[in-house]
Amino acid sequence: MRDVLARANRDVLERFAGTRTVLAFDFDGTLAPIVADPDRAAMRPSTRRLLQGVAKRYPCVVISGRARGDVGRRLRGVALAGVVGNHGLEPQPATAGARREVPQWVPVLERRLGGIPGVVIEDKGLSLAVHYRAARRKKEARALVLDAAAGLGDVRLVGGKQVLNVLPAGAPGKGQALERARTRLGCDTAVYVGDDETDEDVFALDQPGRLLGIRVGRRRDSAAAYFIRTQAEIDVLLRSFLAFASSAGRADRSRRI
Repeated sequence: MRDVLARANRDVLERFAGTRTVLAFDFDGTLAPIVADPDRAAMRPSTRRLLQGVAKRYPCVVISGRARGDVGRRLRGVALAGVVGNHGLEPQPATAGARREVPQWVPVLERRLGGIPGVVIEDKGLSLAVHYRAARRKKEARALVLDAAAGLGDVRLVGGKQVLNVLPAGAPGKGQALERARTRLGCDTAVYVGDDETDEDVFALDQPGRLLGIRVGRRRDSAAAYFIRTQAEIDVLLRSFLAFASSAGRADRSRRI
């Protein structure tokens, strides 16, 4: 993995910025810092201002594991080209099956996990997130969560930062969601920034020259080719795209003169 903000890699960002590209972002851990209580997650004011500016110059999409309505409220005031929730399940027309299936999992997991301090089951309508960040013995809690989720039968399990996501079998991932957005917006290329295991679904897409995958935090086993060092560096990345857009605008004006 290479640091996408290093001077030696500036041309990579500039090349994508000069194409018809869609900029796509995860929310938690990417646009917003990870916090102990997921309900309190929010972008820093500086990130919000920068994202507002970038969204005026590039088509921007947020693809989150949160329910679409939830993440949409946290992005209010930003002129996005799209918001995708539940790891790619929203907005999708064929969700009736998931809406019937997911509520049946909740009482099963509550019976298995309800007595474990620090384990919280979040019902997102089309998927579940079982958090164990607040558990004192996280390793033991994770093992119990995995065992309980495996007992649900044919489901899709996606790990995360001290959370296990439970989705219907065959549910689309973030990679498919990004492809849908790119096609819908008529873009030739895409830049995707994410920080977690759920984002590897995008990073693993084999599209050299068409997809720039950027991970928040360097990790050897990630399929992303580039990284930014910390979540706070999302502001630096957004400023870079604003600078490229401004430079392109100046160049266009110069050619007209």
